Amino acid sequence: MDEQQLKLLRTPLYEWHATHGARMVDFAGWSMPVQYASIIDEHVATRNAVGMTDISHMGRLRFEGPGAAVFLAELLTRRVGDMREGQIRYSLVTNEQGGIMDDVLVGYYHNANGQPFYVVVVNASNRRKIVEWVHAHLPPERAERPGHEIVFTDVTRLWAMFAIQGPRSVELLQPLVDVELPWMRYYRGAQARILHPAAQRQGGIISRTGYTGEDGFELSVGATIAADVWNAIVELGRPLGLVPAGLGARDTLRLEAGMPLYSHELGETIDPFQAGLGFACHLTGYDFPGRDALRKIQQQPPARVRVGLEMSGRRVARQGARILAGTDTVGEITSGTFSPTLKKPIAMAYLRREYAEPGTVVSVDVRGRMEPARLVPLPFYRRNHKGA
Repeated sequence: MDEQQLKLLRTPLYEWHATHGARMVDFAGWSMPVQYASIIDEHVATRNAVGMTDISHMGRLRFEGPGAAVFLAELLTRRVGDMREGQIRYSLVTNEQGGIMDDVLVGYYHNANGQPFYVVVVNASNRRKIVEWVHAHLPPERAERPGHEIVFTDVTRLWAMFAIQGPRSVELLQPLVDVELPWMRYYRGAQARILHPAAQRQGGIISRTGYTGEDGFELSVGATIAADVWNAIVELGRPLGLVPAGLGARDTLRLEAGMPLYSHELGETIDPFQAGLGFACHLTGYDFPGRDALRKIQQQPPARVRVGLEMSGRRVARQGARILAGTDTVGEITSGTFSPTLKKPIAMAYLRREYAEPGTVVSVDVRGRMEPARLVPLPFYRRNHKGA
């Protein structure tokens, strides 16, 4: 093992991955499994049965205290004060120019004493940046007014997080938690007791969320019991077709679902409206960084918009590939892969608005050769949402 590998952060599941044939890579400073055997097999298992991915590298930030709701309302693009217990919202963190610093999930819960708290899940590659952003906006202790105090904690290393995704995820997880999963709505969560001896009577948080376009859940448990709980799920899942899935399959799944990825479809020079995320911006009420800039941006149609492309041939267009209409460069690929579900290459891109109508045929420069592609609506794949 080289020196760089030794410097990488490890999740509580690192030893399990290493002893089960995972190919480990550096992802945002963490040693993470990109695949175990076949990315396609892991992808297909998630679509047809259930796949489980270690996402403990994702940042988890906890906010509590009587001032937490207002603080988050003045930090994020989306309201939080009207959230109900167990509700989760997709939101953004923007800079003063309206560029996207991160896309996040915000969950609202109550602790055992009935006190409210929020958990904000951020991308691993942005955790340090967002933690610094939070600290820069927290009021100094001397400036806090009585009754408006905020307690902020980065709990990333204290917890592990698993994504259990696929049509058999309810069947798999229901025996493990004391929450009625069939009745849990999409973008809802709950504090749950883990009903397995490995959990040592500890609890966790389970939410009906995911990054695959499939039904499924994300489960957070204490780092000290993470390996035992993971093993319990693996054992229970084998008869159901469970397959551990690495970050490679997670990427192909999210791309089929048309979900943006930071540093590909999202970034600090990209605003929410061109990314198709205007729904996550509440521009009245609380003033958050970038709100005034976004009000101005909203007044004009974006010059470039996020689109989906299906390639006509078998060659995959990767990030950075130019898109042409005739001899004019009109856009750039942001993500591309071969879709195991559709059995064809697909891609997302930013394209000049006048060329962004579905059905439009363009050319993509794939390593020096022009390949035809057709614009299609996003997402590429949409599951049946019945029961969610």
